[in-house]
Amino acid sequence: MEPVRLNKYLSDHGVCSRREADRLTELGAVLVNGKPAAVGQKVTDSDVITVEGKPVSGAPREKVIIAVNKPVDVVCTTRSFKGEKNILELLPDRKARLYPVGRLDKDSEGLIFLTNDGAFTAELTRAAGLHEKEYEVVLNKEPTDDFIKRLEKGVYLRELQKTTAPCKITRAGEKKLRIILTQGLNRQIRRMCGACGYEVRSLKRVRIMNVLLGDLKPGSYRELKGEEKAVLMKNVMRGAKK
Repeated sequence: MEPVRLNKYLSDHGVCSRREADRLTELGAVLVNGKPAAVGQKVTDSDVITVEGKPVSGAPREKVIIAVNKPVDVVCTTRSFKGEKNILELLPDRKARLYPVGRLDKDSEGLIFLTNDGAFTAELTRAAGLHEKEYEVVLNKEPTDDFIKRLEKGVYLRELQKTTAPCKITRAGEKKLRIILTQGLNRQIRRMCGACGYEVRSLKRVRIMNVLLGDLKPGSYRELKGEEKAVLMKNVMRGAKK
């Protein structure tokens, strides 16, 4: 094989995302031929590579994308914390090394992807990506027209020192809204509503681009295949550098 960047090699072999690979490399947890690796280093199949003492071998794994309906109180991380339920625990029968794409807060629920494809992860989560994500949001009181217009236009979040990008909102009930974002700031919807004097009582992500949560039950998952996966990959990777 032609030499490739170490982080891509680890991602292609299902070890971790490219970002996590760089982090582990900086920590000295990645060795190449017995020596600490460097971020940006290039490797081939002839190199002996270990991550946290475990050898990386075999052919690159098939790229998979899993749609998960994350329940409330499950954390979206590959790390284990005492007293916390890790999202990977929802997939005990999956042997491939997977990691979540983006975030969904512990107190939120709904659709999130798990994958072993680092390039897909990078493109879907990058700040410049205009990828639609749709949410069902229940508030503590009935939203006014002025409140909705303010959210749609963009809200300045003092704690993040940023103004949110314009979004689309429709009413879905007395205290319920459907919000479509193309931005992924930390706890964005909760922060936006809080800045306008409202409290989010429940938040569920029901769509990421062309993929719908549908009737997938909380804690359940399915692997994307066929046209659904092809359309998602085409749209996500459209902006990827060659």
